[in-house]
Amino acid sequence: MDAAGAHTMIYFIALIIYRVMRSRLHAGGTSHSPERALSKLRRIQRHRVTLNDSQPIAGLRSIDQAQVNILAALTIKKPTLDTQLTLL
Repeated sequence: MDAAGAHTMIYFIALIIYRVMRSRLHAGGTSHSPERALSKLRRIQRHRVTLNDSQPIAGLRSIDQAQVNILAALTIKKPTLDTQLTLL
């Protein structure tokens, strides 16, 4: 596959994801666009703090009702500390 074909395939997949998100958000009764929903979901953060040589302390930012509604509309489970996976 050449670069133009790869670019077209990535664009097509992104378009499908966008439309599925838009459809699920609408069916779930939210008034959010996919862009607005992603903007709200980006605020969910997981924190991990280590002071000196102590055990790390982990925390998850509070998830507001709008974020809960968006996750439910997209059929995504609400994140918890127990199910978080690290990349390293």
